[in-house]
Order: sequence, then structure tokens, then C-alpha cells
Amino acid sequence: MAAQNNNKDVAALVEKITGLHAAIAKLPSLSPSPDVDALFTELVTACVPPSPVDVTKLGPEAQEMREGLIRLCSEAEGKLEAHYSDMLAAFDNPLDHLGIFPYYSNYINLSKLEYELLARYVPGGIAPVRVAFIGSGPLPFSSFVLAARHLPDTMFDNYDLCGAANDRASKLFRADTDVGARMSFHTADVADLASELAKYDVVFLAALVGMAAEDKAKVIVHLGAHMADGAALVVRSAHGARGFLYPIVDPQDIGRGGFEVLAVCHPDDDVVNSVIIAQKSKEVHADGLGSARGAGGQYARGTVPVVSPPCRFGEMVADVTQNHKRDEFANAEVAF
Repeated sequence: MAAQNNNKDVAALVEKITGLHAAIAKLPSLSPSPDVDALFTELVTACVPPSPVDVTKLGPEAQEMREGLIRLCSEAEGKLEAHYSDMLAAFDNPLDHLGIFPYYSNYINLSKLEYELLARYVPGGIAPVRVAFIGSGPLPFSSFVLAARHLPDTMFDNYDLCGAANDRASKLFRADTDVGARMSFHTADVADLASELAKYDVVFLAALVGMAAEDKAKVIVHLGAHMADGAALVVRSAHGARGFLYPIVDPQDIGRGGFEVLAVCHPDDDVVNSVIIAQKSKEVHADGLGSARGAGGQYARGTVPVVSPPCRFGEMVADVTQNHKRDEFANAEVAF
């Protein structure tokens, strides 16, 4: 009966998302407007709650709809960020007014989660000298929050394909002598970066870099070929119905790219993206997954360590039979 109910729920959700996709596709423009805002608000509201849907197993027609919807979401997100970046640039010190962006708190929470996961699961912790953010866009909130709140001594190199996005982003930091002095912006395709990647201790890969699964996998393989051994990789993904908004990354694709997958986190709050933490390693098993080390204890070969946000729950790991610290972490209150 539960499976039957799940099937009905999934069918109803796919029908609703299909209708929203059709309505969004008919819009004359995806620039911010009451109609655009209303439709995307309805879309996000439908996709964020927990759902039994596995979007990777949808039929061909629904899969094509989903891919088209992700492209529309990407375009709309770019236009929204450009709009607010221009608004912020009109202030004497734009960084004092970031709260005018309606989703700024989401970036604060996502960056906090990413930092906490890095600090907990990368062996030896992290104290990066240089960080790269691939796909930073016209509103590089993630880099700003990480630099201002979590990594006060780190230099940030932000990469984006779009020169106009980088021009907008750089204007936001013109009046800041601390974070602004640690931010640089580069117009480049990640596929054209090679030796540069070896100088970074951590590389962040934005959710919309490589929207198709095969494109994302190619980017990860390229990063694996050029990042330094021991460097950390943070990949943004999606889970459940949130996969209608953003691409889903298979952790095994990350493993096949030359990385050891250390943790996979699927938030269930207003942080829409899932987060995958990995490390460039020479010692990666043939199945693409290593044995996670450090604070979380050992995981069985080939298992993906799925964890809950450390700031809220302590640790929950898939395949807990291999985790001898399960009870210790389940009752621990973790703070960073």
C-alpha cells in the first residue's frame, strides 16, 4: 500500500511540475517580474519538501521535461542575480546591503554547511591558503560568506564563463579592503584550466556548471586530472524532487574522476542543494569510492557515507553496520 501511495504521489508531483514547466516556457522573458517570481516560487514550493521521487528513473518524456526545466531555472537564476547585482552596485558599499537579495540567508546556510562538512570530514581539517570557486556568477555570495565568516585568511579565485558576470561581481567588492582584497575574478571555461588548478587547497563546483550528467562528469574528470593530491572538492548536487531544479551528481562519477568521496549530505530545510565532499587521492578503489577517514571513522569499501548536517543532528551514516562510532556520534552535539 505504501508503494502504491508513493507511486500516486510521484505521478501527481510530476504532473504538477510538468504544468509549471509549460507555463514557465511560455513566459516572454525570464527576467524578474511578478509573473516570473510567482511561477518560480510555486515551483520551488513544490520541489523542496521531502519526496519519494527518484528523478533519475523517470521516463524519457519526463526526463526531457526535467532537463528543459533545469535550463530554464539556470537562465532565470542568472537574470535574477544580474538584476540584484546591479541594484547592489549602486550603493557606496554594496557588501553592507546584501540582505536585499531575497535568498541571501540560503547562501549563508549553505556555505556554513559546506564549511562544517569540510572541517569535519577532510582528514586533518582544513586551513586553505587558496580556494577556487567554479561558476561564481554575478552574485558570488558563497565566496563572500566563506571568506567573511569561515575562512578569514584564505584567497579566493572565482571563475565564470561570462565576462559580464565577473564585471558585475567585482564591483560589489570595490569598497571592501578585507574580503575585497582576497577576491579575484577570472573569465574562463573550467575545461581550459590546467596547471592553475594544482594551486588550490579546495575547489567548489557550482550546481549549474555542467547541467547534463555527462557534462558534469567530464568536468569532474578534468578537475581530477589537474587538482593537487590531497586537495578537497565540494560539489553541489540535489536530491528527491529538488532534482527538478538542479542537476543530480552521482557520487560514483566523482570517484571515477579520481576522488575519494568523504561525505554526502542531503539537507531537508531551506538549503536546496545537496553537498558532496571529496578529496583528490591516489588511493581510490576501482569502484571509485575510497574508505572515508577522520572524524567519521571507517566506512565499508564502496559505500557512500550519507550524513546529516553536522550542525543539527550529529552524524547519520548509510550502511552503519561498518561504523563503530555510530552510537557515539548519534548522541553527540556538534558545534563549529
